[in-house]
Amino acid sequence: MIKLMQVFIASAVLLFSMSANSAESNVVLEDNSQILGKWNLYAESIALHKEKVELFSVWEFQKDGTLHTVSNDRFGRLKNLVIDLTYSVEDGVIKKQKTPGRSKMEDCRVLSLEDGKMTLKCTFVFLFLKR
Repeated sequence: MIKLMQVFIASAVLLFSMSANSAESNVVLEDNSQILGKWNLYAESIALHKEKVELFSVWEFQKDGTLHTVSNDRFGRLKNLVIDLTYSVEDGVIKKQKTPGRSKMEDCRVLSLEDGKMTLKCTFVFLFLKR
């Protein structure tokens, strides 16, 4: 009886988490055509409705699978930090290189994409971009 209750509770938790995740995932990309070009990354947040931290970065999704980033480093020695990462669109999500020079990729789901604005949910952060 206890075992049956544990299975029932585990199933309920799994079902709830799956429905919560599917409600969050709004845009399924077929390819990179909807995201190509320059985007201003203006904020990030640890949760969708939490306080946003202001950022000053430009991301350019290029046709060849390069994500060209230029970030303004207000506190560092360099005025601008320029990094090229690789990315692809697979299974409806953006898979982007996590760190330059490493092969590890991270998934970024597109939560919204309308009126020149895009919201991404990456592994540990929400990113807010506009054209």
